[in-house]
Amino acid sequence: MESETMTRERTTTQYARDDERWAAVERRDRAADGAFYYSVRSTGVYCRPSCAARLPRRENVRFHASCEEAEQAGFRPCKRCRPSESPLAERQAAAVAAACRAIEQAETIPSLDALAKAAGMSRFHFHRVFKALTGVTPKAYADAQRARRVRDELARGATVTEAIYGAGFNSNGRFYAASSDHLGMTPTAFREGGRGASIRFAIGACWLGAILVAATQKGVCAILLGDDAQALARDLQVRFPKARLLGGDREFERLVGQVVGFIEAPARGLDLPLDIRGTAFQRRVWEALRAIPPGKTASYAEVAARLGKPSAARAVAGACAANALAVAIPCHRVLASNGGLAGYRWGVERKRRLLKRERG
Repeated sequence: MESETMTRERTTTQYARDDERWAAVERRDRAADGAFYYSVRSTGVYCRPSCAARLPRRENVRFHASCEEAEQAGFRPCKRCRPSESPLAERQAAAVAAACRAIEQAETIPSLDALAKAAGMSRFHFHRVFKALTGVTPKAYADAQRARRVRDELARGATVTEAIYGAGFNSNGRFYAASSDHLGMTPTAFREGGRGASIRFAIGACWLGAILVAATQKGVCAILLGDDAQALARDLQVRFPKARLLGGDREFERLVGQVVGFIEAPARGLDLPLDIRGTAFQRRVWEALRAIPPGKTASYAEVAARLGKPSAARAVAGACAANALAVAIPCHRVLASNGGLAGYRWGVERKRRLLKRERG
């Protein structure tokens, strides 16, 4: 991978001549930012090549290799493009990172107005920038952090009330109203490893091998594939060590039949409610995967780009690996950047066979 220094050197070489530099200024080329700066004799300021200010006359323009050189020549930085400061994207990223830290560290979740003020932006602009860079709104990020705190507190043995107020919820009623989304079950059941929760399951066979289907009252919570039926049962038990796991009755077996039919022909779709559990980011990834049509594929990088987070390809891969709803959330349709199958929770060969069947 090309280093930042190599990239800067290549860009500087690309704009080595004055005519190339002037052409970059005319088209306000952001790619040229940092490679050189230009000053305007009639205004006494110097700018980045991408500055949105009115285009100066060519005879009034000089080029400089650095801000220091421009200032030594007697020019001051433009107040519009701020050439002596970090680029706008870097400043916005730093502001959003600071806001994330503030949300994570605060005992009480800061208001949107407070976060925007600390970032030096308007409320609307901050909300838009935050979502563009993180993929979620400030509120969704704060909710995910509070849910994480509750999970951590419950896992450490805190009482439900202590966990709820310690996570920043102002009332236990507000948390209980959303506890199913945050935890997938009541907080007491989560703290006790699923104690008291009833999860029906059944194990059958399909063209991909053994299949386990499990469901809560909310919907199907697991579709697991493998070669060993007992291993699938152990996997479910590890997920809910204290839940009441119930064998499926005749009605549930019909549901399993629907899932098996879906596995046989994924293009038909699965018209069943799903109990999808994961972080805010995982859910966004899984929703993006469900938008990939049967027979089509996307790379981890492409999925990350669709989420507005082009550098999050590894995080997308992690979300795929955490998926417990085989085929219903089609992580098998995500490939490596070179088109390779990469990994698959239920085996690369199953991924190959699934894709082959979907492509006809």
